[in-house]
Amino acid sequence: MIFLKAFVVGGLICVVGQILIDKTKLTSGKILVGFVVAGVILTALGLYEPIREFAQAGATTPLTGFGYSLVKGTEKAINEQGLIGVLTGPLSACSAGVSAALISGLVVSLLTKPKSK
Repeated sequence: MIFLKAFVVGGLICVVGQILIDKTKLTSGKILVGFVVAGVILTALGLYEPIREFAQAGATTPLTGFGYSLVKGTEKAINEQGLIGVLTGPLSACSAGVSAALISGLVVSLLTKPKSK
């Protein structure tokens, strides 16, 4: 049942993104940033935690989950380090994911050849 919940919630997040791509003139970059900001806002309002508890990886894997991780890392660092946690919290909370994305991008760029459009 956990897999079904994750699939449905993650799929709904992707459906929203696809609708934004198809029905608006927003660029992909603006949509991606919008999803991260939406995750931050929903977490700040206390609305994302129940979604995360229900869907688990279905809510933490998409970009809204990245915004959630930024907020949670910042909260934890502020509680431990004070105001400096505003700078260190998001970096430490999301460093593994950002590093994995950079390394994956590097590996794929080395293994494939670019094609012109």
